[in-house]
Amino acid sequence: MALAQTLSEPKRIIRSVAVLGSGVMGSQIALHFANAGFKVLLLDRAPEQLTLEQTAKGLSLAHPKVANAIVDAALQAALKLQPNPLYHPSFVERITTGNFRDDLPKIATADWIVEVIIEDLEIKRGLYEQVEQFRKPGTLVTSNTSGIPIHLLTKGRSADFRQHFAGVHFFNPPRYLKLVEIIPTPDTDSKIVLFLDGFIGKFLGKETVICNDTPAFIANRMGVFSIMYTLQLMAEFGFSVEEIDYLTGPIIGRPKSATFRTADVVGIDTLAKVAQGLHQALVNDEQREVFRIPNYIEYLVNNKFFGDKSGKGFYQKSKSINGETEISFLDVTSLEYKPKSERLFPELKQILQETNLPRRIAALLKIEGKVGSFYQKLFAGLFAYAVNRIPEISSSFTSMDTALKAGFGWELGVFELWDKLGIEKGKALIDKYITLESGWFTSFIQEGFQTFYDSEAQGWPDKFFNESKDVINSPLKFYLVRSHNQVWTNSDVTLVDMGDGILKLSFLTKMNVMGGGVMEGIAESISIAENHFDGMVIANGGDNFSLGANLVIPYMLACDKDWGQLDMLIQQFQQIMLKVRYANIPIVVAPHGMALGGACELMLHASAVHTTPELYTGLVEFGVGLIPAGGGTKEMARRISERSIAGDVELNMLQRIYMNIATAKVSGSAYEAVDLYYIKNGALVSMNRANQIADAKDLAKLMANRGYVAPQPTPIKVQGKTGLAGLYVAAHQMLEGGFISAHDKLIAEKLAYVICGGALSAPQNVSEQYLLDLEREAFLSLLGEHKTLERINAVLTGKKVVRN
Repeated sequence: MALAQTLSEPKRIIRSVAVLGSGVMGSQIALHFANAGFKVLLLDRAPEQLTLEQTAKGLSLAHPKVANAIVDAALQAALKLQPNPLYHPSFVERITTGNFRDDLPKIATADWIVEVIIEDLEIKRGLYEQVEQFRKPGTLVTSNTSGIPIHLLTKGRSADFRQHFAGVHFFNPPRYLKLVEIIPTPDTDSKIVLFLDGFIGKFLGKETVICNDTPAFIANRMGVFSIMYTLQLMAEFGFSVEEIDYLTGPIIGRPKSATFRTADVVGIDTLAKVAQGLHQALVNDEQREVFRIPNYIEYLVNNKFFGDKSGKGFYQKSKSINGETEISFLDVTSLEYKPKSERLFPELKQILQETNLPRRIAALLKIEGKVGSFYQKLFAGLFAYAVNRIPEISSSFTSMDTALKAGFGWELGVFELWDKLGIEKGKALIDKYITLESGWFTSFIQEGFQTFYDSEAQGWPDKFFNESKDVINSPLKFYLVRSHNQVWTNSDVTLVDMGDGILKLSFLTKMNVMGGGVMEGIAESISIAENHFDGMVIANGGDNFSLGANLVIPYMLACDKDWGQLDMLIQQFQQIMLKVRYANIPIVVAPHGMALGGACELMLHASAVHTTPELYTGLVEFGVGLIPAGGGTKEMARRISERSIAGDVELNMLQRIYMNIATAKVSGSAYEAVDLYYIKNGALVSMNRANQIADAKDLAKLMANRGYVAPQPTPIKVQGKTGLAGLYVAAHQMLEGGFISAHDKLIAEKLAYVICGGALSAPQNVSEQYLLDLEREAFLSLLGEHKTLERINAVLTGKKVVRN
């Protein structure tokens, strides 16, 4: 029977990927594809001669251990990197290694071939010639190059090869940096570009921008300009390295690494190479001379002071006579290192209290003296350069802003910030220092646009430039902040109607900590949802889901010895967690980033968890001298009870979970959280955080549509003295070995007592409330300990964690 004529062409499916080149980037790209669940073939050169060790073993160049020595060593080196490039150690099993000499024919089974070899045009072309011998027609081929014009790479290749080829530039490290630049050539099929854009966002969890084939594309062109322009202003205003890093870090919405620390992390040799390349290539760039590297960078490169990888760069660490670590910075005039200052720019202290970034930057621009003048010139130059790069590197405001946020960690992109300061104010800033000749921007202003980001302005450059018709702009992404109807709110939470019968509860506190207002919000939101809606999602904005319970009130009550009020407070927390567990509607918690302490307890009680891969969660109360008492210890006891098969299995699991809590173990990913029993195996994961809330909503709706029924309270089997003896012995041995303090031992024994259900004579079933009462009693008794209060005080005042 023939297929209906209305069927479209088959959709493209990626099952396996071949990564050619196993260097720092190649191995990490291969590992990230493995993170996403794909089968990966990682290939590199075969050695051309034997080592002395290989010769002594009687091996030949044809032996697999020799032929794959380069790729295997590179992969093992990548696995040792910190931060870890893998979500879970087992995922490396999805990678098979090989070499170009023997294994290139295997790429015939790949759906996507990713080239990540040396930045040499002729070497890349030579490899592509071999690739074309084995690649099946229609297979994607991409290059991770950041320094070679993409259109030059496919000279001599077939039409099919050219149509399925593009630049796909991952940022380092591929697991953690969200940006991927897609660079089509004139021959690239537009359907391939759209496929890559959608696939990379959905399956690899990245934010994509589609770039013109210009030097350094978007992110490095703009980001390196910002760095080099800052260096120029440093010389003009006479600031030091450490002063510039203070002025260009979090205070203006940039990462803590700011300018020079970023150079040390990335590699000063890498920065110099990119800047020099841009200076050579950008013969018509009005700011070409900004990219000329200053003499002090030449000095660092010539002396191989490359930054972190060489142990010395713009900063260096050394040991004092007392053995303490000291950090010094390079004086770019004398080329000697000087100790860092204790305090910088006290006049900015009041401005730092402003939490709204655009308002803070507006205040910085108004400061009198050289600090204010520095900021005015910095942003004037940045705004002007961004205007002049349209349509050269992109004709999309969104793409340029996304590239800087996802690739360089800026809180706001250039045009976003300009919008918030006001277009006229930004233009006035430019006019004060720079003669801006931009036909499109003049027309933009004359046509009366007041923002780059309203619905009409959003594609405006495309309408203005004839040449932009060939540029495929990445579709606008739907981010975390969405417009919904507010249902209920207090000062600490907001509850909105997401549609389709699903509510979304979000915390509004600093770092999304959970205090009285959040507890009230959770309880009230569940009541509203149960009576009027089908389900609820709990999801927060910010870099982290929640740093846990707010310890300020418990600390103050403990200091005042108000034990009755404290007892009520803990009972309230426990009862609200039970309300989450036994709600009549599905409650889906959508954590991301850090979800610590009370936030982890919230996850443990949820109907379901829909997370992102980057989940750092754990019951960390031990670090402040406490045990989990919001039902966290009880829920971990439930995990042990549910997994009970035989006594030895049960006791082994008890030991593991006990140690996880006693060492405040935090997961390195969502998949490690499963190993630690913080989330259950099979929990859903959205690779791209931009999709997480919508996915969590879909899950809540699906659960409701399938007829969600709340769980019923069930007994929990605990081990009593059978488990308690072993845990007490472990705590004693840790103390005797000098691994923990006497106070740590006290906390560990309290934890053991609760998770084992007390000193029961034999393993038996107990009620949920029985364990909650044990939790609360232990928590209260520990709050009565002076050493616990010392630990809490250190955390609340931002001091070094006390290990008393």
